[in-house]
Amino acid sequence: MKKAVKKNLPADERRNVTVEAVVDLAGRTNPDSITTAAIAKHMNLTQGALFRHFPNKEAIWQAVMTWVAERLMARIEKASAGIDSPVEAMQAMFMAHVTFVSEHPGAPRMMFGELQGSKATPAKRMARALLKQYAARLNDLIASGKARGELRADLDGEAAAALFIGTIQGLVMQSLIVGDMRHMVGDAPRVFEIYRRGIVAESCSTKAE
Repeated sequence: MKKAVKKNLPADERRNVTVEAVVDLAGRTNPDSITTAAIAKHMNLTQGALFRHFPNKEAIWQAVMTWVAERLMARIEKASAGIDSPVEAMQAMFMAHVTFVSEHPGAPRMMFGELQGSKATPAKRMARALLKQYAARLNDLIASGKARGELRADLDGEAAAALFIGTIQGLVMQSLIVGDMRHMVGDAPRVFEIYRRGIVAESCSTKAE
């Protein structure tokens, strides 16, 4: 299905619409096979119109990674805002991330594609920066949870943060295999509960039961 695009949009809005169209297209096809011609066709535009706002495909991909990073981080920060318990904040982030991916399945597909690529592209650097920022946010929560006695005192914070992100990536891959991103939304609460049991302090685990 082609994406209807209004004519004569302001430059910033046109760029945002283009990025959203690429994310949408990546959710339907292999990101590696997406060409500027395919993007233009998907938007009912000419390639010339596309290149008035982006100098090349690499610039489009960088804009897509920026779009994903900004919106994902904003989503998880909003979900965890005001939650006093670090563990509960992590759960809110987990569910917000899963929901974001279910709404934008093209986002993880493009990120996986960039991270697996051999070239050090601006888009790949942006993807790595997102993961680094995400891990730092988790490490802060984990450190706070240990200080408050919610998390195990001997918990390896870096490993716990990596497992948190890796668990979501695993859910994404399973849903992509099944072909239904709603699959991960249903599984997420049960999966996080298993993760939670591995990180919380014994006293907190006993109270939860």
